[in-house]
Amino acid sequence: MIGRLSGVVVEQGADGSVIFDVRGVGYEVFVPAGTVPRLGPAEVNGAPPASGGGRAREHVLHIHTHAREDALLLYGFATRADREAFRMLLTVTGVGPRLALAIIGALPADQLARVVARKERAAFKGISGVGRKLSERILLDLEGKLAPAVGGSSADAPAPITPPPAPTTEGEQVVGLLVQMGYRRGEAERAVQSLAVDAAAAEARGVERLLRDALGSLS
Repeated sequence: MIGRLSGVVVEQGADGSVIFDVRGVGYEVFVPAGTVPRLGPAEVNGAPPASGGGRAREHVLHIHTHAREDALLLYGFATRADREAFRMLLTVTGVGPRLALAIIGALPADQLARVVARKERAAFKGISGVGRKLSERILLDLEGKLAPAVGGSSADAPAPITPPPAPTTEGEQVVGLLVQMGYRRGEAERAVQSLAVDAAAAEARGVERLLRDALGSLS
């Protein structure tokens, strides 16, 4: 059973997978949206490795191993809390690994714990595959379980999550490209909105320039 990998992301697939190179062995790992930018550095004897020498910086993925009759699938997370939240979601009837991954991509462990504590069903809107009945089941089944599992607390929870306004047509294309590159949808939408361009200006600037400017705001 693989629980943790230290290595380098060398490829990102359109299906949400990455190729994670560990000493020359490439593991195919499925990760939530936005995981790659959040990866922490690998540690050696409890301390981050020194940079330099022209080598790519190593990162850590916390792994959940899922065995099927025809395959052994790896799901990776930037934090142990995200992995534990993913495992808790798998206990909910109707939630499989791919759907749990999508939920963690939209609502990382700390946000999911707050959503469950506050019973914010609206927070699941926009997550493909999560309808009204399933969102209610998630809130019911995980009540009182998620916060201890991820080490969180709802005592200092911020205001409820509200979806941002929809971006322009060109902006929507840029958001989609940023999501494919590993950024969270909310993070990508905020980056596009920070450019403060209307539909006409966005069309004039074009998707390529908007993408470059959005990446600049995320760096």
